[in-house]
Amino acid sequence: MMSAPQIKIPATYMRGGTSKGVFFKLDDLPASAQQAGAARDNLLLRVIGSPDPYAKHTDGMGGATSSTSKTVILSKSSQPNHDVDYLFGQVAIDKPFIDWSGNCGNLTAAVGSFAISNGLVAADRIPENGVCIVRIWQANIKKTIIAHVPITNGEVQETGDFELDGVTFPAAEVQIEFLDPAADEADGGGAMFPTGNLVDDLEVPGVGNFKATLINAGIPTIFINAADIGYTGVELQDVINNDTKALAMFETIRAYGALKMGLIKDVSEAAARQHTPKVAFVAPATGYVSSSGKQVTATDIDLVVRALSMGKLHHAMMGTAAVAIGTAAAIPGTLVNIAAGGVEREAVRFGHPSGTLRVGAEAKLIDNNWQVTKAIMSRSARVLMEGWVRVPMGV
Repeated sequence: MMSAPQIKIPATYMRGGTSKGVFFKLDDLPASAQQAGAARDNLLLRVIGSPDPYAKHTDGMGGATSSTSKTVILSKSSQPNHDVDYLFGQVAIDKPFIDWSGNCGNLTAAVGSFAISNGLVAADRIPENGVCIVRIWQANIKKTIIAHVPITNGEVQETGDFELDGVTFPAAEVQIEFLDPAADEADGGGAMFPTGNLVDDLEVPGVGNFKATLINAGIPTIFINAADIGYTGVELQDVINNDTKALAMFETIRAYGALKMGLIKDVSEAAARQHTPKVAFVAPATGYVSSSGKQVTATDIDLVVRALSMGKLHHAMMGTAAVAIGTAAAIPGTLVNIAAGGVEREAVRFGHPSGTLRVGAEAKLIDNNWQVTKAIMSRSARVLMEGWVRVPMGV
């Protein structure tokens, strides 16, 4: 019996923020995978090593966590006044499924660097020394993101002294601007606050009734108070991820929150939309020891936030969820703003399992509707490996 040979595909393995993933140029993919559909999904699943009943990704490039089971496809932009189109796929670990419903804010930090290094940004836009402004069209959510990428001697500068909690080593700082991060009317849940309320009563059968802020900014997110579900807001991963009952509770909250936000029409549909919405719980600033052993004091932060991604508590904070946190914190009356002290603010520093993060947002009340023009945060990015990935022909 003849066995299929392996094919090799140009790829780059990159860290962006507290995530890492496999990056491809669209025209480097096999022709059948250059369009959305089963051929593309099957190829990327095999690249990552999913589905894996052992939850190890031993036979692929994934890391068997929501932060490391990611793929990115980039191409020269089809949009006016943009440099690159960025498509993100969140790969399920134990199912043959890729969720294309949202963005990865962390990997966004690597998009500009990849685009510059791979000829997707016009040469006359890249300074010899300074900062290159990369205009990114986020194709999943149809939004503009601006990356400020440091350049030294005409090439992307990756090393530096910028420290990001959740990342072991320092690197060069990359500032990211998420423009008009609230959802458009055509996008699932519609407006930034899809119910029209800053705080809703969220009824979750079999779990309880909770106050919740349901927001579409950066990524659809359900915020609840930590105390309402029996937590303090300073929990680390093992407390949540080793508790199957807690994980089931959060998934039920996520499903009913998605329904209330208008992202799905029936709670059963939540299983096919694992990447969005996110669930996060908040509490007033409290001191704790981070996962690295770093002491975080209450005076270091404005509030504490813990968020789940792909069914598990995230080891730090998703970049898109940080946008949602910054946006909600800027709007008086949301649960996030109340936990942060209930004052008007243009930036917030919050505590997460790995340490702290600062994110800014510009919010305005116009005709009784809240609008956010942009959210800003700093991340870093680095090429880990480049060359080719190999997969069996015909997957």
